[in-house]
Amino acid sequence: MPNLRLALSQIDPWVGDLARNSDEVVRWTRQAAEAGAQLVAFPEMVLTGYPVEDLALRASFVEASRAALVALAARLADEGLGELPVVVGYLGRSAADHPRLHRPAGSPQNCAAVLHRGAVATRFAKHYLPNYGVFDEYRYFVPGDQLAVVTLHGVDVALAICEDIWQDGGRATAAGEAGAGLLLVINGSPYERNKDDVRLELVRRRAAEAGCALAYVNMVGGQDELVFDGDSLVVSAEGEVLARAPQFEEELLLVDLELPAASGEHTDGLIFSDGLHLVRTELGGAPLPPPAERAREEEAPRLDDEAEIYAALVAGTRAYVRKNGFASVLIGLSGGIDSALVAAIAVDALGAENVHCVSMPSRYSSDHSKDDAAELARRTGLNFRTVSIAPMFDAYMGSLGLTGLAEENLQSRLRGTLLMAISNQEGHIVLAPGNKSELAVGYSTLYGDSVGAYGPIKDVYKSLIFRLARWRNEAAAERGEAPPIPENTISKPPSAELRPDQVDTDSLPDYDLLDTVLDLYVEGDQGRDAIVAAGFPPEVVDRIVRLVDTAEYKRRQYPPGPKISGKGFGRDRRLPITNRWRRG
Repeated sequence: MPNLRLALSQIDPWVGDLARNSDEVVRWTRQAAEAGAQLVAFPEMVLTGYPVEDLALRASFVEASRAALVALAARLADEGLGELPVVVGYLGRSAADHPRLHRPAGSPQNCAAVLHRGAVATRFAKHYLPNYGVFDEYRYFVPGDQLAVVTLHGVDVALAICEDIWQDGGRATAAGEAGAGLLLVINGSPYERNKDDVRLELVRRRAAEAGCALAYVNMVGGQDELVFDGDSLVVSAEGEVLARAPQFEEELLLVDLELPAASGEHTDGLIFSDGLHLVRTELGGAPLPPPAERAREEEAPRLDDEAEIYAALVAGTRAYVRKNGFASVLIGLSGGIDSALVAAIAVDALGAENVHCVSMPSRYSSDHSKDDAAELARRTGLNFRTVSIAPMFDAYMGSLGLTGLAEENLQSRLRGTLLMAISNQEGHIVLAPGNKSELAVGYSTLYGDSVGAYGPIKDVYKSLIFRLARWRNEAAAERGEAPPIPENTISKPPSAELRPDQVDTDSLPDYDLLDTVLDLYVEGDQGRDAIVAAGFPPEVVDRIVRLVDTAEYKRRQYPPGPKISGKGFGRDRRLPITNRWRRG
């Protein structure tokens, strides 16, 4: 059986930066060539970054992407890399009308191409377009109708793009009908909890359906709310994992594959499943025997649940700050667990020297909270200062005479104003410390604790916040480092400290109960009656549902943050602000 050394380039493209992304493709292709690869693949839309959203509707950007593809093919040849076929994703356009979709010729497409010997050897468009959750690809793209198969060193390699294997049929089934020896899939698959397990089972299932080995390359990094975890892998036709890249790290994954010889039985234009017509491209090269020395094939260990989530939060925060051109962040450090975890994430993402924290005590701030904030700063080495809001608060109160909730919210808004003033003066971006439980029920102050450019724990329920804090401390202890978060911060009852002896449970149900109901209502889309029927107290459910529904206007004004759940606020969950439906 012929041998093929495959390289999967698990890298981090930047949306809109065609020059940088092209440079990265060249750099990683060179590494693949030096490692003896005979075929190298990059993630979905690697030239443009992903997702490009409404940039896809700008003709100038589409044409720049297509021109960059041609230029990249020539550059690879000029730099001595032209003999190595390179599979890249890019933003293209259709050649034909799509009357069923009411889209004319020249409409945008999510495309991939094979670059070889200075030219674009073949190109094709994504067949299945996701239109659920965070995806809006029907808004932007028209589907492709080809099964692209390239023959290289005597092996037939069928090509697909991401959603093409998440839906039944399509290119996985067609690859089997065409007798391909390898199905190569390029992906921009965003992270969410436990997706690595779902992804592995999917890849195994599609390999079995295609009757051949399957290689899956995914991007890493972050783009606005989305985080990409890599987790590229190769499985045999029988589902055995042959190689698997680490999560959240750039990596060149190499694997030597013994694959069936190309049959040449099927010719161009043959129609397969879902109306896909075969387009064959001969890239040449004699069949190769197994190498004398096999590639160092690796199967990176999987992260446990807390480690995986924490890595996603760090990756998303790092990407948002760096890709938007900022060097440092500013956090209001209260001594509570939310801001403490945000500070730990920021230090791990950016380095302590780039994290600035300010304690802003009022007359209601406890000594232990002020001490806990200072202790976290000491342990991590981040930049720390204290600015009391008491004089400002007294001035407002002397003029307005506020009471109750208005008095409490004034303190939060003074802190927000102070943070934004320092941000403007010193050039840091502010990180908001709100968690998903608080955002769900509106337990946050507009223009107060909600100010900021990014919310690192926006998609993390409060009960998970505690687990992540404990995990981060345990991980530090295992490495012989000081745990960053003081134990008192984790163990004390959560409190906004906006009035004497205040605790969160004065206003909210216990967080374990609250988060369980929220998971059913938000993630599960279950209505009020279904949740009550599951055994939860009607009065508790009614209260939580009412709080969630009436807080939609607040959530719309909250900054973006990394998505880790199946249904994050914003791109995933889209409900009307003005809404009279009250049955959940």
